[in-house]
Amino acid sequence: MDVREGLIPTVLGAAVTATGAIMKRRDIAPMIAAGIVGFGLAHVVLGTIDMVQHMDDRRTLM
Repeated sequence: MDVREGLIPTVLGAAVTATGAIMKRRDIAPMIAAGIVGFGLAHVVLGTIDMVQHMDDRRTLM
Protein backbone atom coordinates (compact mmCIF):
# COMPACT_ATOMS: atom_id res chain seq x y z
CA MET A 1 0.00 0.00 0.00
CA ASP A 2 1.37 3.37 -1.02
CA VAL A 3 0.43 6.21 1.34
CA ARG A 4 1.28 9.73 0.26
CA GLU A 5 3.70 11.40 2.61
CA GLY A 6 1.90 13.94 4.78
CA LEU A 7 -1.51 12.31 4.42
CA ILE A 8 -1.56 10.75 7.88
CA PRO A 9 -0.79 14.00 9.77
CA THR A 10 -3.36 15.84 7.66
CA VAL A 11 -6.14 13.34 8.38
CA LEU A 12 -5.18 13.10 12.03
CA GLY A 13 -5.15 16.90 12.28
CA ALA A 14 -8.62 17.09 10.75
CA ALA A 15 -9.93 14.61 13.33
CA VAL A 16 -8.31 16.51 16.21
CA THR A 17 -9.66 19.82 14.90
CA ALA A 18 -13.17 18.37 14.67
CA THR A 19 -12.89 17.04 18.22
CA GLY A 20 -11.83 20.44 19.52
CA ALA A 21 -14.62 22.17 17.61
CA ILE A 22 -17.20 19.82 19.11
CA MET A 23 -15.80 20.43 22.58
CA LYS A 24 -15.93 24.18 22.03
CA ARG A 25 -19.49 24.06 20.70
CA ARG A 26 -20.67 22.05 23.71
CA ASP A 27 -18.86 24.49 26.03
CA ILE A 28 -16.60 21.80 27.48
CA ALA A 29 -13.41 23.48 28.77
CA PRO A 30 -13.33 26.27 26.13
CA MET A 31 -9.66 27.15 26.67
CA ILE A 32 -8.53 23.54 26.29
CA ALA A 33 -10.83 23.13 23.28
CA ALA A 34 -9.21 26.16 21.63
CA GLY A 35 -5.78 24.62 22.20
CA ILE A 36 -6.92 21.32 20.70
CA VAL A 37 -8.31 23.12 17.63
CA GLY A 38 -5.00 24.97 17.19
CA PHE A 39 -3.01 21.77 17.58
CA GLY A 40 -5.17 20.04 14.97
CA LEU A 41 -4.93 22.93 12.52
CA ALA A 42 -1.16 22.95 12.88
CA HIS A 43 -1.08 19.27 11.89
CA VAL A 44 -3.31 19.95 8.90
CA VAL A 45 -1.03 22.76 7.71
CA LEU A 46 2.19 20.82 8.25
CA GLY A 47 0.82 17.68 6.62
CA THR A 48 -0.37 19.70 3.62
CA ILE A 49 3.04 21.35 3.28
CA ASP A 50 4.64 17.89 3.38
CA MET A 51 2.32 16.60 0.65
CA VAL A 52 3.04 19.61 -1.58
CA GLN A 53 6.81 19.30 -1.10
CA HIS A 54 6.75 15.62 -2.06
CA MET A 55 4.46 16.08 -5.05
CA ASP A 56 7.49 16.32 -7.37
CA ASP A 57 8.91 13.08 -5.93
CA ARG A 58 5.77 11.20 -6.96
CA ARG A 59 5.90 12.62 -10.51
CA THR A 60 9.48 11.48 -11.07
CA LEU A 61 8.68 7.93 -9.92
CA MET A 62 5.84 7.49 -12.41
